[in-house]
Amino acid sequence: MTDAGLLSPVSASPLVGALTGDRAVLAAILAVESGWAAVLEKAGLAPAGAAAVVASAAEAGRYDPADIARRAQGGGNPVIPLLADLRKHVAALDTGNAGAGKAVHTSLTSQDVLDTALMLLARNTVEALLADLKGTTTALAAMAEQRADTLCVGRSLTQHSLPFTFGLRAAQWFQGVAAAGGYLESLKFPVQFGGAAGTLAASIVLTDGSSTTPFSLADALASQLGLAPAPAPWHTNRLTITSLGHALAAVLDAFGKIAADVLFLSRPEVGELAEPRAAGRGVSSAMPQKQNPVLSVLVRSAALQAPGLAAQLHLAAANFNDERPDGAWHIEWPALRQLLALALGAAGHVRELAEGLQVFPDAMRRNLDLAGPLLLAEGVGAAVAPSLEDKDGLNGKQQLQAVVDQTLQAPPADQPATYRKLLREAVPASVLPDVRLEELLNPASYLGETAEISRRILAAYPDFANSPAHTDANGASRG
Repeated sequence: MTDAGLLSPVSASPLVGALTGDRAVLAAILAVESGWAAVLEKAGLAPAGAAAVVASAAEAGRYDPADIARRAQGGGNPVIPLLADLRKHVAALDTGNAGAGKAVHTSLTSQDVLDTALMLLARNTVEALLADLKGTTTALAAMAEQRADTLCVGRSLTQHSLPFTFGLRAAQWFQGVAAAGGYLESLKFPVQFGGAAGTLAASIVLTDGSSTTPFSLADALASQLGLAPAPAPWHTNRLTITSLGHALAAVLDAFGKIAADVLFLSRPEVGELAEPRAAGRGVSSAMPQKQNPVLSVLVRSAALQAPGLAAQLHLAAANFNDERPDGAWHIEWPALRQLLALALGAAGHVRELAEGLQVFPDAMRRNLDLAGPLLLAEGVGAAVAPSLEDKDGLNGKQQLQAVVDQTLQAPPADQPATYRKLLREAVPASVLPDVRLEELLNPASYLGETAEISRRILAAYPDFANSPAHTDANGASRG
């Protein structure tokens, strides 16, 4: 019953498995139970020494995830069979009859434990995800600065549009990842508490006669586990879950944009980029010459799965009937865990891609030159049209459009020369001297505010542009 990711290679890594796999879920549930025992003992609500016994019994290696998964069908969630096993281990280890069993799950319910455990799982995964994400943004920021003057062609609706720079493209990649990362970084991972129906009734009984309240116990559990406190139970209000899902999907959206661009720009007929090489990567089972851009393929596969999983979380939230729903809660678990696994798996691949991307400026210039001076028609029109007198019922803008229309009737290979010739015939030298014409037909002269746009993007996210995640303990670059 172990899912090794055979059909999901983007997330098949030891790190992803360690942070999101079944054993990680099991360990998170046990951490909540162990943490709760510690809280109760500190509050004087469990016998002295009970927490140590529960902590020992809660070692994840004692439990079989596959067996617990099968038995979870009896109660509908994995907490119930795991608790049965935990209590047995606690009883066996409580040789001094300390009454440690009284500290296990007292006044909690399954949803308290599982929701809190998923917050632990998410927090740990997001920490690792952000480390790779910031390594990616640091590499992209450096690329944007280093390639600020590298000319390439912009494309819209699959066609050449205007002169562009690869530095701006890298800056836009950076902006997408940094903005999504900032949103992810702002999330809180709150503890869940509420008891059987979210009223804390059992906790009132537990704390009766003490100075402790159910709310102070919940805050203490949050502190014990390193989670955020919650002002009230959130068992039926799932914004915590949907916000996390949205943030993970946004990260994968940004990754998907990079992957889609690299996939196109690394096509042999385009040849502007290439993924970093590694032994055994990009191979084909049939064609020995293939060098497939497999990093981008895997990242794109993750990005394409994310919207459906995020939508599943919203669907669940909108159908959270009663004080514990009949199925909506249950469909959250696999969707959230899969989003975490996909985002973390993709983050490692994107980071490697960004840090090792091969850039080919000559190919970029070759592709830029395919359209020749016709690519500058917008700039020519803006500079020249106001100075042209009406002719044959056409104003200046219409005359220049006619030049473009006639040019496009020529074969593609002849269009650069045709455009120059027709433009020179349509616009007298008195209006457009040869020197000025050459300036207007120079792609480097029509880049707009590309440099300033890049600067503003990088300045907007300083924590992501210069991240310590990109350096080792000695301050040396990892890129």
